[in-house]
Amino acid sequence: MTSGTQPPQADPGDQWRPQQPWQQSAPEQQAPQAPQTAAQPAPQEPASPAHPAGPAADGRHDVAMAAPQPQAAAQQPPAGQAAWWHPAAASDPWRDPGSRAVIETRPAPVATPLEPLPERPRRTARAGLGLVVAVSAVTALIAGVLGAAIGIWATRGDIGGTITGADPETQRDLTSVAGVVEQIMPSVVTVLTADGGNGSGFIVSDDGYLLTNHHVVVGGGTEPAEQLQVLFSDGSVTTANVIGSDPDSDVAVLQIEGGDHPAMVLADSDKVAVGDPVLAVGAPLGLSSTVTEGIVSAIDRPVLTENNNGEVESVMAAIQTDAAINPGNSGGPLTDIAGQVIGINTAIASTAAEGEAGNIGIGFAIPINQAKRIADEIIATGSAAHTVLGAELGESELGVGVTLATIVDGSPADDAGLEDGDLLTAFDGTRVTENTQLIALIRKLAPGTVVTVVYERDGEEHSAQVTLEAAAD
Repeated sequence: MTSGTQPPQADPGDQWRPQQPWQQSAPEQQAPQAPQTAAQPAPQEPASPAHPAGPAADGRHDVAMAAPQPQAAAQQPPAGQAAWWHPAAASDPWRDPGSRAVIETRPAPVATPLEPLPERPRRTARAGLGLVVAVSAVTALIAGVLGAAIGIWATRGDIGGTITGADPETQRDLTSVAGVVEQIMPSVVTVLTADGGNGSGFIVSDDGYLLTNHHVVVGGGTEPAEQLQVLFSDGSVTTANVIGSDPDSDVAVLQIEGGDHPAMVLADSDKVAVGDPVLAVGAPLGLSSTVTEGIVSAIDRPVLTENNNGEVESVMAAIQTDAAINPGNSGGPLTDIAGQVIGINTAIASTAAEGEAGNIGIGFAIPINQAKRIADEIIATGSAAHTVLGAELGESELGVGVTLATIVDGSPADDAGLEDGDLLTAFDGTRVTENTQLIALIRKLAPGTVVTVVYERDGEEHSAQVTLEAAAD
């Protein structure tokens, strides 16, 4: 065994040291030999090099160096040494490039004939590409028909074969996505609506309160249902009472009987940042316990939603995400990567002119801070308060600000010194460019919150502190 980085070194003597008797060529056998005496033993034949003369094992011919004939007795090497090896030899084929070489050729020995190889089995001709494409198309068509008839076929029977693999790793880290989903899934439910559809929801307290959307408890009608069935991830079903709902914020509260329910942890949605990884959990298209992953694409995105009559019902400063959200996800949780709720999945953007559309990578969620405040008010009083600034808005100047057309007497705006015609350009540190955005930012905050507004009047910029209030009944 060798050590270090140097490769093993061969012994030079092994390459050149004679190993077998040297076979002389025909001219060498006819050369005169010096007389020998009894006291001088006859010189022994030298050993041949590492490659013996004659045919090689593979049938190739060897090249043998012919030793020169001795000139005189004085030039003979000492006893026991061949002339070609002696340093004093007249000519040395190993040192003199001019020494002649004799090529000896011998026929290769006749080897035993090999047995014929068995005939290879003929392979079945491969199907042409056209056939493969045709079969794939038919398979896809069949899968589509079965999907339409019985839902999604996601399992396969035994299809034979001998390929096996290792068992999957099932001890997953709790901080992995799979570990997080395993922890939160018992807290997520499918809400079965009265019109045969479904939404989603999640448990927020040990005593069985759930959050979902107002439009989920309304279903295909205009009034919230009194009770709804909810389906858990383990397949069990129970009845939930509808405690109340708020169309302006699209938040609803349900409660199931019993105690010690696994509640989800609610995060601080004000600390959410663009780029944060998120998970959307729910029952899109009736597929319960579905999980999708994405990121926060934007925050405080102004979103308008409509009721079943096509009227604007809610305005929200939403969390935008590219996590896949589809019909049926409504009311389900949008969580951070640790499984803490940051919002309620509520709406999706669509390019369809009419009818329901699927996910295009733009979904919206109600910030959980706002939803929690609304839910607490519903539980406490049966209804929720709506925050107002106290001004009627005029035409917005895109990219410039929002015109406060009329200031309501005695309103928060009036108390802050705002006047008719002021151009509001910033609200609570956010630049305002359109009316919907300003309304969404105001409704996001609770009554009593103090904010700073920046506005322009007569070409000059001013700022003021405004204490928001709840709208009068």
